[in-house]
Amino acid sequence: MLRSLALAGACVMLAGFALSSPTPPLSLSARLAAPGGTSPMVPTARIDALLARLPHRQGAVPGSGGVALHWVALDPGDYRLQYRYLGMGERFPEFSLDASVPATRPPAPRGTVILLHGWMMDGGSLLPWALELAQHGYRTIALDLRNHGRSGQAPSGYGTREGQDVAAALHALDAEGEIDGPVHLLGVSYGAATAIFAARELGPRLRSVVAMESFDNAGHAIRTMVPHMLSRPPERISDYLALPLARWQYGGSGLDAAIAAADRRLGIDLDRVDVGRALAQVPACVLLLHGRDDAHIPVAQGRALAAAAPHARYLELQGEDHLTLPLRLDRLSGVVEDWFAQASSDGTQCPIPTTPLDGASTVGAT
Repeated sequence: MLRSLALAGACVMLAGFALSSPTPPLSLSARLAAPGGTSPMVPTARIDALLARLPHRQGAVPGSGGVALHWVALDPGDYRLQYRYLGMGERFPEFSLDASVPATRPPAPRGTVILLHGWMMDGGSLLPWALELAQHGYRTIALDLRNHGRSGQAPSGYGTREGQDVAAALHALDAEGEIDGPVHLLGVSYGAATAIFAARELGPRLRSVVAMESFDNAGHAIRTMVPHMLSRPPERISDYLALPLARWQYGGSGLDAAIAAADRRLGIDLDRVDVGRALAQVPACVLLLHGRDDAHIPVAQGRALAAAAPHARYLELQGEDHLTLPLRLDRLSGVVEDWFAQASSDGTQCPIPTTPLDGASTVGAT
């Protein structure tokens, strides 16, 4: 059991822009331009220790512009996965996780799933999903996005440049024999937006996408995320001074100025990073998942994505927020597995998503 992996899972859910503290040492514009490290809540050593006990392959392939992208692959097999969602802990939702070496040789994959993590995370943070899907017959490949984990540094694109990276990495992995069967993408938050941009790049090469709690527009998302993060109550003595200062500095026009400075650093206009427009151009089947109680990326942004692409399917889960939704393998694993299994090869007949028995509403699935 790796109880401390709960912290990694919590980070995954902290959306595309979660700060490791309310007042990071980097300026907000610098943090928006690049994460400035991995969140201290990610137990990298423990994740690596679990992977070291399991058969896997890893390496690096070039992304767009040659940036090196680290990957970890798991073959299908019975990992005797033991996963349990434990609910809200003292600060974050928690889960337990353990797995074992499969007793038999891996069967032929029924497809390949590329896993894409959130901001300030890495591919290891999606280990529960990697094992769950591998146990159901898929080869899973977790990528570290640019500026994250063991991948190289390059200007962030809020999904645009990262989507090009994913397309380039998939072609390189295919040439190395790592891609087998239909290809699917599963992304969380920043990784979900990346998955949508990558799906537009990949076109008919891709079978389907699952995008959990994506933002619809990068600039809009930052303007909701940062105030929410700064509204949290103080957790340390230093926060009693730092939080009011940060609220003063980044309230009103200060946040707009930080976004404009990030624009200049990155050479893009964050207010024009339009995920909905990209989604409308994706030929593959796309399932959008959003927690109704999400305060980091409000549910209105998920609904806006669904409205931008009538062919996409949208599932909204009651009682889930940005922290809990990707942890709910108990509610979502069947939904995701059915989606991958039923998606048509040409995107013309996208399935109606399975609805969890414990409550959800489906929009845009007719």
